[in-house]
Amino acid sequence: MITGKINLMNLHAVKRFEKGAAGLVECLIIPIEKNKLFVGEKGVYLDIIAFDITNKKPDQKDTHLVKQSFSKEEREKMTEEQLKAIPILGNLCVFSGERTESEPVSNMQTLDETSDLPF
Repeated sequence: MITGKINLMNLHAVKRFEKGAAGLVECLIIPIEKNKLFVGEKGVYLDIIAFDITNKKPDQKDTHLVKQSFSKEEREKMTEEQLKAIPILGNLCVFSGERTESEPVSNMQTLDETSDLPF
């Protein structure tokens, strides 16, 4: 089993309150194009890549660092400085044990900017 955490605030994002069905709802707004997200039939995707952590501290459980992944064409357009500046989004930890597989669940809705949130 692999567990991890992704800090979505390391993307271009803003946290704010929006009007929802039961009052104000704290939301994270992530621009799709600015973050180079992929819009598919079943959802909006953030491609990631994990790197082994070298020089781990003895008490550190994390095994990998996670960054956003880009196509070869996108990477070739970036300068060395831009590549190094890609933020670490989170971490992963590999545990031994049984692995369970499940289908991703998506209840993605598209709303115009004048609609109240459905939750």
